[in-house]
Amino acid sequence: MVRKFINVALMSVLALACFPAAAQMKIAVLDYQMALLESDAAKRYSVDAEKKFGTQLQRLRNLEAEAKRLQERMAQDGEKLGQTELEKLELEFRQKAREFQTQSKELNESKAVADREMLETLKPKLDAAVETVLKAGEYDLVLDRSAVVEVKPEFDITRQVIERLNSSR
Repeated sequence: MVRKFINVALMSVLALACFPAAAQMKIAVLDYQMALLESDAAKRYSVDAEKKFGTQLQRLRNLEAEAKRLQERMAQDGEKLGQTELEKLELEFRQKAREFQTQSKELNESKAVADREMLETLKPKLDAAVETVLKAGEYDLVLDRSAVVEVKPEFDITRQVIERLNSSR
């Protein structure tokens, strides 16, 4: 019983001793993904990627539209068409679907490679911007925004990191 009382008393004293140190800790929150995506470099990349992959994307949209048109024609006119004509439409639809899948896969792979290259280029710059903001703010603890339920704006350093990243050409 006495031993239990001593343990509780000791824990209470330790908690009180640690409280002033915790109250003086400088804490910040950072949304790393937002800092990356909201940077000028990422926005430029997005515009460039739209130009680079726009033609392929338009071809995919055209294939999709053609396939839908064929599917609708088969549904609406299927009973009116002869067996040969219907088989021809079904074959054309399957070819469009296969072509769509192939081109979609190629586009996704190309885009993934370009995204990885952009990240490899931008990540060191983002890390340097984060490090600069952390050192300047002398933070003791930085939490990822996804791990925080609510945060006051003055504790969120994401905007500072974005500004620092944008200024470091």
